[in-house]
Order: sequence, then structure tokens, then C-alpha cells
Amino acid sequence: MVPLSILDLSPVAAGSSGAAALRNSLDLARLADTLGFTRYWVAEHHNLPSIASSAPDIMIGQIAAATARIRVGSGGVMLPNHAPLMVAERFKVLEALFPGRIDLGLGRAPGTDPVTSYALRRRQDAGGDDDFLERFQELVLFESSAFPQGHPFRSVRAMPQDVALPPIWLLGSSGYSAQLAAMVGAGFAFAHHFADHDAAAAMLSYRDQFRPSPARSSPYAIFACAVVCADSDAEAERLASTIDLNFVRRSRGEYLPLASPEEAAAYPYSPAERGLIARNRARLFVGAQAKVRAQLSAMIAATKADEVMVTTMLYDHGARRRSYELLAEAFGLRR
Repeated sequence: MVPLSILDLSPVAAGSSGAAALRNSLDLARLADTLGFTRYWVAEHHNLPSIASSAPDIMIGQIAAATARIRVGSGGVMLPNHAPLMVAERFKVLEALFPGRIDLGLGRAPGTDPVTSYALRRRQDAGGDDDFLERFQELVLFESSAFPQGHPFRSVRAMPQDVALPPIWLLGSSGYSAQLAAMVGAGFAFAHHFADHDAAAAMLSYRDQFRPSPARSSPYAIFACAVVCADSDAEAERLASTIDLNFVRRSRGEYLPLASPEEAAAYPYSPAERGLIARNRARLFVGAQAKVRAQLSAMIAATKADEVMVTTMLYDHGARRRSYELLAEAFGLRR
């Protein structure tokens, strides 16, 4: 069976707080470490009341310090928001402190709305709307010290200089992201949980077009997806109602803290909103152990995924813990 990992957005539940959400992430990471999950990645989002994960590099250090074995990384650092040298140095520091346990996942999107994105970048003298490739190339050149003769950054070194940058992963939800990851020879993580693009098409094209690089000799693709696993199908459906209401609200530009299943059950959905829920449910894996394992196994076969990374956005932290415990058991993870 393929390895299982976790993507955590530090969800904020209604009536709770961002501080509690971040403490829940530390608690869940400790559990994942004991259950045998391979990685624990944290996201970067801004100006969203439903998500507390805004500073992945800080959380990575806290999580790595609180765990012993599991790899910890970013899912991801939104490179448009950051100077490449700063990203290189922060992740070199993390790698120095926790050698062999850090991953650097990079995203092309800002992880927020246009105004907040501008606030994040306004002091960087950004030259264009989509300069991800330039920033990525700059990050790589800082690592390899390969700026050409005469370049102003030729003598700049990312410190600590004697520590290698952690493995780089490109994150995406489109065919373009898959092609880019293949072209630069990076690991690839496909975000099926919010993608409209076909996961199998993207992940297979990545594998077919992969070009070996100094960092990676062969392709490695992670299938990232949203899962709700519970002791019964009915209980999983009840818990997933939180995701349904959150999706409807997001479609209207409302990013409220996660509602309870009771609030979601009482919500007066319109026929159009129920249609939105049905379309989004096609991307979710919801049910008891046997059902979820069968669904995920089919997607693993279709996408040839080397690894599955699961995100579970639930109102109740205890239910989220239980979902990951059941998944670990269903896929036979070794503690």
C-alpha cells in the first residue's frame, strides 16, 4: 500500500479561535507521528477566518520539534508572496535544525484575495502578475551559487551555506503545474481536493514528461485529497456536512469559521446550492473505513500515485483525529 501523509490548514471552528486551531495542529502532528504517516505538511493562506495557517515556516519548526520521525513541510509556501532568498534561508535553517525531515513545497498562487496579495507583495517591487518561474529560478540559483558573471546576486549566499536546501515539491491543480514540475525535475503534489482538472491526466502527464534533475532522478507524485472517515458511513456523512456548508459559503466569497454539523443540517440550501454540493462531493472521499479505502485505492490505481496526502476539514478536532486513526488502520500503517 502507498504511504499516507497529511495536509493541514489549521481549520478554525465556529466558537473557537485561531490559537486553538494551531494548538490542534500540533496535537494532530504528534498523533500522525505515532500512527506512521510519512509527511505532515502545513498550508499558507491569508485573510481567511476559517484557516489559521498563515506562516508555514514557523509551524514547521514547531511541529518538527514536537515530533520525532515524520517529515514536516510546506503545502505550500506561496512563492509569489516571498523573496526567494528569504525562502531559501528559512528552509535551510529548518533543515539544519531537523536534518532529513524537512520538505519545501512551493505553490504558484498567492493563497488569498488580490488585495491581500498586493499587501503581501507591495514592498517587493514585483515586476508582473505571474513571476513564479522567475522566483523559482532565483531560488534554485541561490542554492547552486550559479548566478552568471556580472549578476548582482553573484556573491550572495543563502545561509547557512553548508546546509542543503530541503527537497523541493511543486504543488498544483492543473495540467500546467504537472508539466512544470516534470520540466524542472521536481516532485509533484496534485491538489485534487479543489481541482477542476482531471487528476489522472495531470499525474500521468507529469510521470510521462519528467526530466531528471540534480535533485531528483525519477518522478514522484503525491495525490492530495479531502477525506472524512468515521466509524460508519452515516457518521461520516454527518461530519462532512460541515464541508458542504463551507463550500457553499466560499462560492459566495464568505470564509467563515467551520460550522458544526448541526448548523449545516439546519441550513436552508437552495436547489442551486445543493447542485454545488453534489459537484464538490465528487471530489471528496466520505465514509467508513472499507468505503474510503476502496475509493482511494481506485484513485491510486488511476493516477499511479506514489503517495496519498489527506486533508480533513472538520468542526470537531476529536472527529478529525479519529478520521486519521481509521485511515492509518485501513491502510496498515506501521507505528
